[in-house]
Formats: sequence, structure tokens, C-alpha cells
Amino acid sequence: LFNVIDDFKREGLAIEADFSLPAERVVRALEQIIEQREQPIAIRCDNGPEFISGHFIEWAKNRGIRIDYIQPGNPQQNAYVERFNRTVRFSWVSKYLFDSIAEVQDKATRWLWFYNHERPHKANGGHPPLKIAA
Repeated sequence: LFNVIDDFKREGLAIEADFSLPAERVVRALEQIIEQREQPIAIRCDNGPEFISGHFIEWAKNRGIRIDYIQPGNPQQNAYVERFNRTVRFSWVSKYLFDSIAEVQDKATRWLWFYNHERPHKANGGHPPLKIAA
């Protein structure tokens, strides 16, 4: 899974599911997010191969997006998405057996809507991200 969140609002922006998520796929997902929202000033990410690839770096450079890499072995430097990843794993990924990637993507899309619109967040005073952003 490739998960994208807005650190400020704590809103889940995307969950992409597949057997492999190379840089091209990551860039395509980020382009889709940017089409619907403002372009970010920076993207915080780890040093995975999809984020250190020439394709990803060139894309960010051409768009004027700063890449803030966390230090290797320090996932706490990207705490919001790490917390989100854990929530995804324990809320639904580890509870189901899936028959296809399409089924995983469908579940991810439905869960992301629930996460943003209904699921209480302690950090937001018990409100979902899009209830307090409005």
C-alpha cells in the first residue's frame, strides 16, 4: 500500500494498492491528488526505492516540490503517516483475506472515506479530519 496523508489536517489523501508500486505509479497517484487540491510545498517520505528514483526526483524538481527525506531508521520523523499505516493495518488489512488487488483497492477507498468523514480522531478533539476542516 502507498498511503498519502496531509500532516496538517491529518486527512488521508490516497491509498494505492498493488503488488508493486514503482516511482511511476507513485508520481501518477500524486498527480491525481494535485489535480484535486493545491500542490504541496514539500513531500516528506522515507528513502524507499520509489522515492529516491530519478523519475520521482525529477518530477518533484520540475514541479518545484521539495522532498524532505527522513533519516534512515527513524520512522518517527514521519510519525503521522506511520501512525496512519498502523491504523490501516490493524483496522482492516489484517482482518480480511482478499481475492484480488481490485478488492483491496475497493476496501481501501471505502475505509479512507470512513477515516476522513466518520472515524473519531483524538488529536482533533474526537472529530474526523473533514468535520473540523469544514
